[in-house]
Amino acid sequence: MKRLLLLSALATCFLVPLACDLGKTVDQISAETVMVGTLLSTPDVPLSPEAAAGLDGGFQLDGGQSTVTIPGQTVAFLFLGTREDENSTPSGLTGATVSVQPKNGQAVSLSSDGAGAYSRSSNTDEKLTYQSGATYTFTAERSGERYVGVVENSPAQERIAALHPASGVVRISANTPLSFDRADPPSNQDRTIGFVTVVPVSASGQQGQPTYSNVPTAPLDFIKLVAFPAEWKEKTVSIPGTAFPDPQQTYLVTFQAVRTGGPESSNLFLGSAILTGTADVGVVRTQ
Repeated sequence: MKRLLLLSALATCFLVPLACDLGKTVDQISAETVMVGTLLSTPDVPLSPEAAAGLDGGFQLDGGQSTVTIPGQTVAFLFLGTREDENSTPSGLTGATVSVQPKNGQAVSLSSDGAGAYSRSSNTDEKLTYQSGATYTFTAERSGERYVGVVENSPAQERIAALHPASGVVRISANTPLSFDRADPPSNQDRTIGFVTVVPVSASGQQGQPTYSNVPTAPLDFIKLVAFPAEWKEKTVSIPGTAFPDPQQTYLVTFQAVRTGGPESSNLFLGSAILTGTADVGVVRTQ
């Protein structure tokens, strides 16, 4: 495990120049404290009467108009942990004061969820917003130590044309794979990481549990992603047919363009993963 984390750190040094001030790189490689921070945003998803046609039961609002807006949100998450030995995954550190802040903006505090995890949603704090192009700082203070991670130039929404046909809804058979191409990145810029999540939507507009996602779920997985991101940067994105298991069902396909950063303070492990991004959302209806 220690060798994997060291390789991740060295790879991150090349991939994330922000983390590679030579004056502190050695300290960051040997640092025992790990931070994983994410700030991810999704937009509102309006379903017009035309887009909602065919939904089981329809979305009936006042006046009988079949339309609904599924609200978007911005969610911040931070994990603070320590690498205890070469064979262990990071163990969570509790009791930290945690915040996320855009440059020249207002800091938003994150609440403790236990086991080293801290989070906040725009549903509970409207000050938590996403700004493309912004630099975000994630800060954790614990036992007199201050740990800082940074992401620069948070990406703008990457619109996926294939998710927005003229009818407003992508129609496929159940258990059919879905693929689409990402646009080429601007000249002299690397392609951002792409996260995909598929969730079913009920007739009342409620979202169910994801049927597919390529988003990492554990802190160590995020560290690996930052070091070796090629799988999430391919031009063609393929979603397996198992993501759409049921006929006559509506699904939301969320594609999130994500930029990575790294540790700013010398007391954080160099492979710490800091990510920000915003999403495009398409509606898929199975036959």
